[in-house]
Amino acid sequence: WNEVGTPRSSGGARVDRTRSRSRESLGRSAQRGVRSRARVMWRLRCSDSGRDSASPMVRALSKDLFSLNNHVGRHTWEFDASAGTAAEKEAVERARATFAKYRHTQQHSADELLRMQYDAMREARGRLITVTPPPTSSYDAPSLDARSAVPRAVVDRAMRAGIDFYQGLQDEDGHWASDYGGPMFLVPGLVISLYVVGELETTLDEHARFEMRRYLRNHQNEDGGFGLHIEGHSTMFGTVLSYVAMRLLGVDETGLDPTSGETHDCVVNARSWIVARGGAANVPSWGKFYLCVLGAYEWEGLNPIPPEAWLLPYTGNPLHPGRFWCHCRMVYLPMSYLYGKRATGEITPLVKKLRSELFLDSAPYETIDWDKTRNACAKEDLYYPHPWLQDALWWGLTKVEPLLLKTRIGKALRGWACRVAARHARYEDENTRYVDIGPVNKAMNMLVAWHEAKEATDSSFESRLPKHLPRVHDYLWLAEDGMKMQGYNGSQLWDCAFAAQAVAATGLANEYKGCLRDAHRYVRDSQVRDDCPGNLKKWFRHISKGAWPFSTRDHGWPISDCSSEGLKAALVLESLGEKVAGKPLPVERLRSCVNVILSYQNPGSGGWATYENTRSFSWVEIINPAETFGDIMIDYPYVECSSASLQALASFAKRFPTDARAGDIKRASSKGRAFLKSIQRHDGSWYGSWAVCFTYGTWFGVKGLVATGSTYETCDALRKAVAFVLSKQMPDGGWGESYLSCQNKKYVQLTTDKRTGAGKPVDHIVNTAWALLALVAAGQAERDPAPLHAAARALMRRQMENGDFPQQTIMGVFNNNCMITYANYRNIFPIWALGEYANAVHGPGITPRVEDAAA
Repeated sequence: WNEVGTPRSSGGARVDRTRSRSRESLGRSAQRGVRSRARVMWRLRCSDSGRDSASPMVRALSKDLFSLNNHVGRHTWEFDASAGTAAEKEAVERARATFAKYRHTQQHSADELLRMQYDAMREARGRLITVTPPPTSSYDAPSLDARSAVPRAVVDRAMRAGIDFYQGLQDEDGHWASDYGGPMFLVPGLVISLYVVGELETTLDEHARFEMRRYLRNHQNEDGGFGLHIEGHSTMFGTVLSYVAMRLLGVDETGLDPTSGETHDCVVNARSWIVARGGAANVPSWGKFYLCVLGAYEWEGLNPIPPEAWLLPYTGNPLHPGRFWCHCRMVYLPMSYLYGKRATGEITPLVKKLRSELFLDSAPYETIDWDKTRNACAKEDLYYPHPWLQDALWWGLTKVEPLLLKTRIGKALRGWACRVAARHARYEDENTRYVDIGPVNKAMNMLVAWHEAKEATDSSFESRLPKHLPRVHDYLWLAEDGMKMQGYNGSQLWDCAFAAQAVAATGLANEYKGCLRDAHRYVRDSQVRDDCPGNLKKWFRHISKGAWPFSTRDHGWPISDCSSEGLKAALVLESLGEKVAGKPLPVERLRSCVNVILSYQNPGSGGWATYENTRSFSWVEIINPAETFGDIMIDYPYVECSSASLQALASFAKRFPTDARAGDIKRASSKGRAFLKSIQRHDGSWYGSWAVCFTYGTWFGVKGLVATGSTYETCDALRKAVAFVLSKQMPDGGWGESYLSCQNKKYVQLTTDKRTGAGKPVDHIVNTAWALLALVAAGQAERDPAPLHAAARALMRRQMENGDFPQQTIMGVFNNNCMITYANYRNIFPIWALGEYANAVHGPGITPRVEDAAA
């Protein structure tokens, strides 16, 4: 393994494939069966309620589950002590040991356990790998001109090998399950919440808790701290919460693991890191909140989160929480209830120990002046410092609030406000089938449900907590680095829509009918069929009928770019014909999606935000209380959402040119095009807000301009974008961009030292694929195809012997500063990019399939 954790080159060319061979031999020795998976102690269950689980705990939790479509897309991991042969168990332990050995250079898991499980089912499912990648000598030999085209037959072989491998990872319900972890504060938030509500050991069995401890150990940095995300530098937020989680999960103060009996230095080193930086008083506000609920911090040390904000008038009030970005709104909603109630769990002996361990010996818990700690924040965490105006606001509220709560009116208002907040939390729970919009509000909404039941005086009151608990498992993912909490309940629809478009782009659809039909079925099954119930304005919700979510229909929150990629995929699959891709969606359902996409466009800017329209002003960011995240307060318009929407509308208009919404689409496209031009940077790039970073944003920017009629010859913005992309191509033909681009908001080359940008430049297959897709879309093949040939070679060099591509550094991001995993990107985008390359350079038509007996 090299300095950045990717497999070393073999003979300077293709990567080492020892791991892929072990997976294939494992598959050959495993017992076959479509529904019986090679479980190697754990097995992934998809589209499953868990009611027939071998685990009594899972069965008990599952009785309160309900679903709109029989749980399509849901995935959960289940421990099975009887599963796995000796060879399979050895392979799992080998993968775990390899990760642990290189964990400080390759922090990203490769989803090996998922791959082992699905590899074992290939023969039974008819998803065998029968084509291997082309030999390096066929496209990269010294005798070949590096500026010449890669022969079509060679590209076709690489694509077939890639799809052969990737279709084997597709579940029977049509989606591709994968790791969507990355943030390090999610597992601790969940563990704290479950501990407070008294359901930690009844929701997470000893095997899950052991794997969570493994995960935390594996992602501890060399200095003893934990980052905001798996590749980040150590922060007080990550370290304090991870320390608390390890202790609540059973690790004692010396580092003794209660299951293995081994003693690790993780707890001792983490505490040393915390104490050396002034103790947990310096944890950012979200960390302070979790500690308050746990009872290891006092509410007087937290800046106010008044629930009375929900009682303010909405009309004409840019600061009403109903105008905030929905993720921000749905986090501060339960926070405000819990703050208003000063909800704190039982002060157990362990919590008392944490009060001692998290703070300085020279300033014991009982002597701390909590008011002075409200704005304390470690320098390692301070991405978004509070403006003085915000600090003044919090100071004023801390003085006024205690006085008001002493009055009868103040107490009545507080009670009313908390009831309103609880009703909104309940509405969110019920309309997501208790999945909730994301992992943070999932954990906090559980706390609201617990506290409501705790305070209930009516014997007929029905606690919502039992409905919450089984949905915890929707968020958990297992890989060779341990068990993590994902940033959503998965990226099922998003990845499936991209994957369908990628396979279709290769021109090989006739060879992969089963894969495409399954993907088409998942797209059909996941579309949101109805708006949320009741008065949408009352609940601050946007229309959703016809939209697509990011993950599953049960989750149900509609998003502009997910709806657009879902519509694009549906139209592409329809164009392949029913014999290839299965039954198409009815036109009325497509029109419903168009209606949602058009409704998302902001009338002022002309751009598209994420879940809703932009409801307030950018200056509201002044009151962003989260020191670790940027741009969280309102739903800003983005290049990705705007471009995806424009592409989807253009595709629909092309397919249905006489549709009644044709005029609306034309007007929306004109305004959207102007928006894209208005946010393009002077260097020709676009800042990508949801992946790394300028490479990603510029791909979307280019595609949006092309979808609205731009050509290289007629559009200066497109020419500038092409120049930017070409300026970042590396000598080996690839592109590699660091996650530091996201937080610094300027292009940073990926290097062997991920956290500083120092060291040797490294290319990344996903960045390379995005850049290649952008250049092809902009017509680069007609001007100078040499950069495309070099990029195609860079992708093919990275392909592994079984057709897979290696997992490199993390590629997803949110709120400027926190990275997140998209494990499927390593497969989807190289395949897609090679497909577009082949069509642009060689034109339509494919070479005959040549299967390799050695495959």
